[in-house]
Amino acid sequence: MSDVIDLTGRRGLVIGIANEHSIAAGCAHMFRAGGADIAITYLNDKAEPFVRAVAETLSAALIMPCDVTVPGQLEAVFERIKREWGKLDFVLHSIAFAPVVDLHASLVDCSAEGFALAMDVSCHSFIRVAKLALPLMTDGGSLTTLSFYGAERAVGHYNLMGPVKAALESSVRYLAVDLAPRGVHVHAISAGPVQTRAASGIDQFDALLEEVRARTPAQHLVTIEEIGRIAAVLASDTGMTLTGSTLYADAGFHIVA
Repeated sequence: MSDVIDLTGRRGLVIGIANEHSIAAGCAHMFRAGGADIAITYLNDKAEPFVRAVAETLSAALIMPCDVTVPGQLEAVFERIKREWGKLDFVLHSIAFAPVVDLHASLVDCSAEGFALAMDVSCHSFIRVAKLALPLMTDGGSLTTLSFYGAERAVGHYNLMGPVKAALESSVRYLAVDLAPRGVHVHAISAGPVQTRAASGIDQFDALLEEVRARTPAQHLVTIEEIGRIAAVLASDTGMTLTGSTLYADAGFHIVA
């Protein structure tokens, strides 16, 4: 891997690891395989032991708390990176949230408060990340976020997260234009469904997994490592010819009618 995707000397921030099964964890492992130094975050005290276990396997240089709904925590992450590293080359943003009652409700029944919280955590936090990362990307850089096919097609039980992820993908395009003069590239990875802690909150997620498996050309569900390889490409020189796009890491699910 390191012979193909060379990230030697680069430093990246990974936001969104919950445990070893997280898509963000798979991405972080691929970044390290390419030679990058990694900083990672954990949501709260409950999540910290699981994330630290992953951090040990990554030899992560920095591990910091980051709940984007807590004032100042996201800013503190970038302040520490500035203090200890002085620069940043790439960021992976892999966080999403909606209150369970709103996530399980049909879109017409979701609350304004639940919709706003989902949009803040899942979408606007990426815009905040971009603003905070920009002063540290003195030689250009790469910002990548995670999306899902439910952003462009109505997927059963995905509910309010569909419009939220659609807004996230649109934000990627606008950020790509905004940041291009600074040499910063912005990407979304539309990942196939993976059995993660976050995904378990989606109603009837196991049925969705089996439907996707059946409709995917090779009846293959993607792994976190396969998604991570795409993320590593986007963080490398190879990925610098791309910006503003949503790339599918779903084994071809999106091409099948």
